Amino acid sequence: MKIVVLDGYTVNPGDLSWSNLEKLGECNIYERTSTEELIGRAKEAEVILTNKVVITADDMDQLPQLKYIGVLATGYNVIDIEAAKERGIVVTNIPAYSTPSVGQMVFAHILNITQQVEHYADEVREGEWTTCPDFCYWNTPLIELLGRKIGLIGLGQTGYNTARIALGFGMKVWAHTSKSRLQLPPEIKKMELDTIFRECDIISLHCPLNENTSELVNAKRLSLMKPSAILINTGRGGLINEQDLADALNQKKLYAAGLDVLSTEPPKADNPLLAARNCFITPHIAWATKASRERLVHIMCENIQAYISGKPINNVAV
Repeated sequence: MKIVVLDGYTVNPGDLSWSNLEKLGECNIYERTSTEELIGRAKEAEVILTNKVVITADDMDQLPQLKYIGVLATGYNVIDIEAAKERGIVVTNIPAYSTPSVGQMVFAHILNITQQVEHYADEVREGEWTTCPDFCYWNTPLIELLGRKIGLIGLGQTGYNTARIALGFGMKVWAHTSKSRLQLPPEIKKMELDTIFRECDIISLHCPLNENTSELVNAKRLSLMKPSAILINTGRGGLINEQDLADALNQKKLYAAGLDVLSTEPPKADNPLLAARNCFITPHIAWATKASRERLVHIMCENIQAYISGKPINNVAV
């Protein structure tokens, strides 16, 4: 069985081993693959593994040996799922591998905004503390999380894990979720979407991106938020109208935003959020801890082993 990894670099830039994958078949592993290179590299493959390389119906028609596509991520919008179903091609994803790391990044952004650790480390390096007449020095608001309301938009595994961390900080947790109130633990309160935007001190996005959630955060909803509120997005960039968010930040209608995702990645140089006031952006790395990527590779191999045994798991093309 021939296995081709189209864009292995982001999953494994060299700090992990492909050895367990190589035990499953003849492997060709490419760091990156352009659209033009796809067919030539994958034409004899039964198994293709991709993170962000798009595979269309036309591509599938040109790959006669193809029986299995493994998406090395949770989201699988890079694959034409309907075309795969029509052709009997198994398509698997990697669910829940990054849940702990994403929750950690949510609070990395929250703590960066509320405590300004990098800002004060820089101030100390620049001598502001050594020349201060007092034993302590600060020039920004310092915000305690105890008792603050955090609103989670979506309460899947990452949302629920984030809720657990928030509860550890003594926060009040509200959630907009399709789950019924009876399915939620008593410490998580189910709330309507606009109520969350109106009342919460921090809002964190954990819902999928689809036609119902595209630009869910827009000028109208931002206008509901407190000027002291914080918006966090580790989900998908398309959940936010980026110009509307930049305007709200620059006009001080919103205190701050912490973002790990943008609508186009890498971002274009003219993305308004890159220069927006109190907007802290990390380059889509919430998922990328070594532990998270090790889980991804482990589940990837389990998926392929299940396919070989004739009992596919995590198959999204059903």
